[in-house]
Amino acid sequence: MTMKNAWTVPGYAQVRELGSGGSGRVVLAVHEATGTPVAVKYLSDRLREDPAFVGEFRAEARLLGGLDTPYVVRLYEYVEAPAGAAIVMELVDGISLRALLKQAGQADPEAALVVLKGSLLGLAAAHRAGVVHRDYKPENVLVSADGSSKLVDFGIAARRGTTPGVAGTPAYMAPEQWQGRPASPAADVYAATATFFECLTGRKPFAGQNFAELAVQHIEAPVPETEAPEPVRPLIRRGLAKAPEERPENAEEFVAELEGVALAAYGADWEERGQRKLAALAALLPLLFPSAGAPAAGTTAVATTTIAAPSRWSPGRPGLIAGGAALVLGVLTALTYSAAGGEAGGAAALNAFATSSASPGATGPSPAPGPSTSASPSPSASPSPSLSPSASASPSTSASPSYSPVVTPTVTAPTTKPPTTTPPPSPKPTVVVGAVSVTVRQTGNSIGQATVTVEAKGTAPVTVVLEWFTGDVEGRLGTPDGAADTLTYQPGAAAPLVKTHTFSGAGCYWGVRATTKPAAGNGSSTDQVFIRRCTIS
Repeated sequence: MTMKNAWTVPGYAQVRELGSGGSGRVVLAVHEATGTPVAVKYLSDRLREDPAFVGEFRAEARLLGGLDTPYVVRLYEYVEAPAGAAIVMELVDGISLRALLKQAGQADPEAALVVLKGSLLGLAAAHRAGVVHRDYKPENVLVSADGSSKLVDFGIAARRGTTPGVAGTPAYMAPEQWQGRPASPAADVYAATATFFECLTGRKPFAGQNFAELAVQHIEAPVPETEAPEPVRPLIRRGLAKAPEERPENAEEFVAELEGVALAAYGADWEERGQRKLAALAALLPLLFPSAGAPAAGTTAVATTTIAAPSRWSPGRPGLIAGGAALVLGVLTALTYSAAGGEAGGAAALNAFATSSASPGATGPSPAPGPSTSASPSPSASPSPSLSPSASASPSTSASPSYSPVVTPTVTAPTTKPPTTTPPPSPKPTVVVGAVSVTVRQTGNSIGQATVTVEAKGTAPVTVVLEWFTGDVEGRLGTPDGAADTLTYQPGAAAPLVKTHTFSGAGCYWGVRATTKPAAGNGSSTDQVFIRRCTIS
């Protein structure tokens, strides 16, 4: 049920709530300017109070803003204001690979190769942009009615080479992920291969019942390649290699190996046949497609935003060996902080999937970033909790400012003079500005739109100065673009200030800075957007 009086993204008409959980909610909305249906993922108020979660949420949109590929769910825009934070995303008419496997048990090798190739192409685009997904699994692969596949949910993605800590879904985590080593594309290749193995066999590569057993098995147990069909065993052997340097370096390299194996084993028409078989599997679940519940003139989606329940390790279970036990204890120590609220013994992942459908040939709204969706949660037989350690803290842009009261002194007439009958002068209007925040989005080829929110107490108007910038470096405003705009905000006004600007600079990043007179408690606010005409190579 949708929360009453909840903050909504300006410019979108909310239709209905699609799903909710501890981390927030996903709603179906319509972009008012174009009529395009979208999915909007809102971060919960509780998590918005945690700068680490706000930073992760913001980073998810930033990482995806540069990905332009049909194999990854498109992100339209990220909006952050004192009252909320949200990611606006494409709606994709598809169902999760998890739902297909739950229905069919396993897939034909050609169908499994097709779904692996499609989502690997999504990973390849991310890897070229320097992004590591870190949570590839059946829930995060969507299959459309025509048998094509798409990768979703970059909620715990990280820049290549960074060390964000132990995170992922245990059943698909590479050995180096368990050890907290730097994020690398080879870890995504491992997770994709584990998912491929599950498509082929109907079960996960390793069957540990808790973090401890899974850690030991992924790090030390032999690769179960003999359980897969013989022609594709080279892919299993390579993709699940224990050492990252023994795997394909990235998804693009793995796709090349996949195509070579598939061509040799199944002939030139393997992909066409595999896609037909995958579409046939998807056709068995028509009611799970988002469009199944859509009105005649529109589209819809089913989505979930959940935080995984804490999982605990029970010592004394079989399967632990002395060498692995020490490693596992280190892993479990790293997992004792729960990003959802500091619960000991477990960890939480912010998982959000949003699927949808768009009318053929429809163009997306003019915005820019957000994530994706799974048609239904479809849990597997054995639980696969997601792990997400603490994020590096970043300053919150939505902190509630404190205000100093404005005191007007009273004047007592001297007792030696009779009281005057002249009325005292009216007090001058006063105002205290607690905070200012600004967001910018692309609404046209050369047009950006800034939304400014001001928190102020008093009676005097507040002057807001908007400065526009263009540049080619993320995190730097760059060169001023045109003249600044001056707006006026009246304290108590409910609506934010909105101003459009036509950019003349050629930079790939548009930026805006908002400053107030009198000065706000947080000084000023800036925002930046990576525009759609540019690509990251």
